[in-house]
Amino acid sequence: MKSMLKLVAVGLAAAFLIVGPAHAAYPDKPVSFIVPWPPGDLEDVLTRMIADDFQAEYGIAAAVVNKPGGGGGPFPGALEVANADADGSMIGSFVIGVPVVGPAVGVPGIEEDTFEALGIFLTYPFVIVASKDAPFSNMDELAAHAQSNDVALGHFGPPLVPTKVTLAMAKAKGFSYSSDAAFDALDCNTLASGDADVINTTIQLILPCLDKVNVLASITSDPIHLVPDAPTAGQLEASLDVFLWNGLFVKKGTPADVKEKIIAIAKKTMGSDKAQQLAKDTGAQVYWMDAAAAEAQIVKDRATMITVNSMIN
Repeated sequence: MKSMLKLVAVGLAAAFLIVGPAHAAYPDKPVSFIVPWPPGDLEDVLTRMIADDFQAEYGIAAAVVNKPGGGGGPFPGALEVANADADGSMIGSFVIGVPVVGPAVGVPGIEEDTFEALGIFLTYPFVIVASKDAPFSNMDELAAHAQSNDVALGHFGPPLVPTKVTLAMAKAKGFSYSSDAAFDALDCNTLASGDADVINTTIQLILPCLDKVNVLASITSDPIHLVPDAPTAGQLEASLDVFLWNGLFVKKGTPADVKEKIIAIAKKTMGSDKAQQLAKDTGAQVYWMDAAAAEAQIVKDRATMITVNSMIN
């Protein structure tokens, strides 16, 4: 009997050495969702919904950590995720610029394969807008007007994808804006004051005066439900079919079962009444694009942005 017990013990010890110690099921420690912007915008609100649902489901602390990068944009926050362990304890909530623009401009530490997409969940409702008093009501009329008149453009900054698409759209239509400038705020007052003739902004910022403006185009994947007749940039010019989106990312090498658990929560959150109500209220497009489709979107967007940059440069 003693010999038999000894053989069993040896066998168990050998099996333990081969298999190794069992790992705790994910999540087994607090989880951080990194939003590389100040709090309050659409990606922040939706990511907080995901974090709240994650905590409720798994009983593990989950919180949004805002890491605005100032002049560095979203990249300092993205590097936090890039330098974290690939264990799902740090999840990035990133705009298109992180996986598409970052590698293209050579941001140190952010390569094309640094992150793995879990899914895309938000399209920002960017629009190209002019006052109803303007002598043009669509992009073709704007192009004709700009041939012999100065037209000033207001935007949120040259590096942003919607700004680049707006400038490239002008090139595709055969004109250039006489001037363009970045503004901290682009709303009804910007047009009313004459500070800009055309603005590239989000539709929620012009909701108070929506009946007093013409939406010339939206820079979205699909028409915005609040202005269903406004064409998308991609409908007007196929080569400009790109939009500002936000998605969830983890460091490459994160285990599949970990990714699946995060995805399950995020997908459920985006389909919830609270998330869909936000979409109705703001004109944002809230959905869940799965990991494979998100990776394909990133590949497509990289190619499209090469075209966009060549058009405006």
